[in-house]
Amino acid sequence: MRWFSALALAALALPLSADAADPAPVIAAERAFAARAAEVGVAQSFVDFMTRDALMFAPGPVKAYDLYAPRLPGKGPKDGAPLLAWWPAFAGIARSDELGFTTGPVESGGKRALHYFTVWKKQPDGSWKWIYDGGVPNDASASPGPDAPVRALGPSDARPLAPAAAFAQVQAAEATLAEHARMDASAAYLAVLAEDGRIQASPLPPAEGLAAFRRELAARAAQIRFTARGGEASQAGDLAWTWGDAAWLQAGEARQGHYVRIWQRRPAGWRLAYDQILEVKPPPPRPQSQPQG
Repeated sequence: MRWFSALALAALALPLSADAADPAPVIAAERAFAARAAEVGVAQSFVDFMTRDALMFAPGPVKAYDLYAPRLPGKGPKDGAPLLAWWPAFAGIARSDELGFTTGPVESGGKRALHYFTVWKKQPDGSWKWIYDGGVPNDASASPGPDAPVRALGPSDARPLAPAAAFAQVQAAEATLAEHARMDASAAYLAVLAEDGRIQASPLPPAEGLAAFRRELAARAAQIRFTARGGEASQAGDLAWTWGDAAWLQAGEARQGHYVRIWQRRPAGWRLAYDQILEVKPPPPRPQSQPQG
């Protein structure tokens, strides 16, 4: 059996829990994260639950810690900032139980007009910390409440694969999607979307199911240019997250933003289980100077 590489042997030996792909740990982490915000304020809760190299867009990619740590002194739930409440509605986890995600509505001032997305990673001490967090403004008015059941992404039934090999496959899938999206973004997405996945970018509610996918994709630009920037695969090689840049034309004007995705490996190949595009809003036009009389 010498033809087996060390990487392949390591992948086959990966421990998988008896309740493989049960997203309960990331759901619990997200709820604890939200509860902490109600206790001590958003800035403190974000710092408490993030890794030190966690990613956010503000508007470009930044270390979330550098963004929130300066806001800590004297901050709390009564510091005048609007209180946020959020809860998971859709979640998934790798079969190796160390990488997962949740997404759901955000409420502020009694209004729901945003859906967050968080990528979670288990730390060496067994705790869960988020490595990416971001949200898309959209219609969340009909979203299930905090006590509603959380829809879980079904587990991958593909054989374990070493993380490096898995991520190389994901990068190839990303490159194919990017190549086709330059010509027909809707067709490019429909070719790789998981039937039980979710996508969001427009003001429409998050799309689930083929009919909703088509509506969401029709609201996006016909051609989109994607540039991959980073991400990683789970230890079981069945789940990966990716992020990068996006650029498109809207009403003849150049627009740009960032994407974040969850890919899941299935027997037929890698499928897109979640996709989020966050537009970087163009700056408001400068007021024209008035002629001097």
